[in-house]
Amino acid sequence: MRSGMRSPLLHLRLWLEENGLFPKGRLAFITWYFFGLDILLFLLQRLANLLHKAFGSYLSVWIAFLSVVVVVLFCVMAARRLSSKLLWRLRNRLIVTYVFIGVIPIVLLLALVAGTFYLLAGQIATFILTSRLNSELKTLSAGTQMLAHAVAAELDEGGKPGALRSTAAGAHAQVSVWLDGRLISDNVRIDLPISISKNLPSEFSGVMRDGGRLFLRSMLATGTQKGTLIVVASEPADSRLLLDLAANLGEVTLGDLEPGTGRLIPKYSVGSIPPPQRAYDFFISFGTHVPVVNWTSGRQTDPVGMSVGTRLSILYAHLFSSLGDIAPAIEFFLFFVAIVLAIFELAALFIGTRLTRSVTGAVGQIYLATTHVNRGDFSHRIPISSNDQLAALATSFNLMTESVEKLLREQKEKQRLENEITIAQEVQAQLFPRRIVQLPSLEVHGFCRPARSVSGDYYDFLSLGSERMILAVGDVSGKGISAALLMATIHSAVRAYSMEGIPAFRQAQAVGAGTVHASKYDPLLPGAESSPGTLMSLLNHQLYHSTPMEKYATLFLALYDGEQRRLTFSNAGHLPPMLIGETGDVRRLEDGGTVVGLFDEINYDEGSVQLRRGDIFLAYSDGVTEPENDFGEFGEQRLVELVQENRDLPLEAITEIVTAAVDDWIGAAEQPDDVTLVLARSR
Repeated sequence: MRSGMRSPLLHLRLWLEENGLFPKGRLAFITWYFFGLDILLFLLQRLANLLHKAFGSYLSVWIAFLSVVVVVLFCVMAARRLSSKLLWRLRNRLIVTYVFIGVIPIVLLLALVAGTFYLLAGQIATFILTSRLNSELKTLSAGTQMLAHAVAAELDEGGKPGALRSTAAGAHAQVSVWLDGRLISDNVRIDLPISISKNLPSEFSGVMRDGGRLFLRSMLATGTQKGTLIVVASEPADSRLLLDLAANLGEVTLGDLEPGTGRLIPKYSVGSIPPPQRAYDFFISFGTHVPVVNWTSGRQTDPVGMSVGTRLSILYAHLFSSLGDIAPAIEFFLFFVAIVLAIFELAALFIGTRLTRSVTGAVGQIYLATTHVNRGDFSHRIPISSNDQLAALATSFNLMTESVEKLLREQKEKQRLENEITIAQEVQAQLFPRRIVQLPSLEVHGFCRPARSVSGDYYDFLSLGSERMILAVGDVSGKGISAALLMATIHSAVRAYSMEGIPAFRQAQAVGAGTVHASKYDPLLPGAESSPGTLMSLLNHQLYHSTPMEKYATLFLALYDGEQRRLTFSNAGHLPPMLIGETGDVRRLEDGGTVVGLFDEINYDEGSVQLRRGDIFLAYSDGVTEPENDFGEFGEQRLVELVQENRDLPLEAITEIVTAAVDDWIGAAEQPDDVTLVLARSR
């Protein structure tokens, strides 16, 4: 049984998924949630109507609100589904674009014109109706004035008013005459007595409500020699009056307006809707309201509603009745303009369709070509049969397919070079000292960040026992792979010459394979390591004979003796390192000679300096001081100030502060050169 219940639910879910109605996204989930909540409230309302109608009516408001929300959400989901399927093809997109640009504005304009025309026609119909009503009131008011003046003249001459003739105020008017509040003459039927209203002005006319009935009534009060004369003329607002108003117009309805909704409740309805005279002789129905005054209180009361139903031809006859024979000519001209506009619209639709086909055809051919390229068929070509931008696009695509194979070959070559550069990066990373042995009297730290994938800058620390260390800093000419190779040569040569006489350490240090743990029992080197100048000369000789003529390097070599706190150095054209004292004094280490690798048989001088506790040794490459922005170079002075301000911090922290300042100075620009920084602090 459970399987039988599951099967319909499974089929329903599959159907919903196939039609894109099963909730998969947030919008679909919210839509179905509100839909289920709406159905639940609807069922609760049905149940509540059986128990408590007030509660059921309260729920109807929420049901209506949720229904509107659900309809809107379902419309959004339907629009998304249509846009994802219908608008996938470019042709459909162009058609929809044309519809939105060319068709919908015309439809909206026509709808606006039709709505405006209908409202205007309705206003004309109600204007004719209210004009006839006002004409009746004016006729009644004029008759009242004539009767009042005639009766007043008879009274002033000493006579008595004769029998009143209603034709003066209208064929169907009922007239009453009062003299000082006493009825002296009337022609009112017994069932329609007229009283005097004391709350109205002396001269008044309009639609009155008296005794629950509606009248067109006019009143005039005037003075005579025998007293105040009041004449009242009244005409019932009934079917007979509506027949006069509806003559040659159509169906006219008079009634009260329902409070709250304003819906007309018919009381009298006369006339008939004339048959159409032509195909586009549309039916026009419109309504208006007429102000009503209470006869007894003289105050405005609820207005009455009047509606008129007629044909367009009837209104046309009323509007153009004064034009005579020119009216058909105007009608023909308007009809002709409509036909011309329709022809232009059809021509625009035809041209738009042709252009759409030309565009979609070219795009379809390009799409077919992309499928061939996707399969690896670069021999496919798009046929070109026109001379426009789409043809230029097809030509460009054909040229692209011709160059794809070449680009693939270049990409493979580039990938090979990138792999080699990656290997070079890994090798160079092994050349820089990874773990550094700190001497009891000297702590050191080095940092290098390449401007490209590999660096041409060089630094190294070689521990020679527990109290001696060689410091090396260099900068190879050029950048990239060639500079990195020369840097590796210098690294190997410096280590090889420095390790001469120490067989136990020669192999490990020569390949940069890690840290040598120095102790006071390590033997001291008797040869080249004690003379940085000699080491520099040997290195220059090797580079001169093993590298191209245009390749050279700047290099600074120094030997630190911890027992004497003395630094012996030789500078081969490198930016002079500095010793920064605790008081801010700066000593530059410049003794040496020219760059290495450019000239043969060069002797290099040596210098020596005594380190005091707290002195900071600072060596750097031009990538630190030479970066520029709008304010100029970063500069050596700024570097010295940064080191001096942060001299009490760890050397790693000082390095981070300096490199961060250099990065801020460069900004968004590319790093121009390798950044190398070597710090040592006497302790």
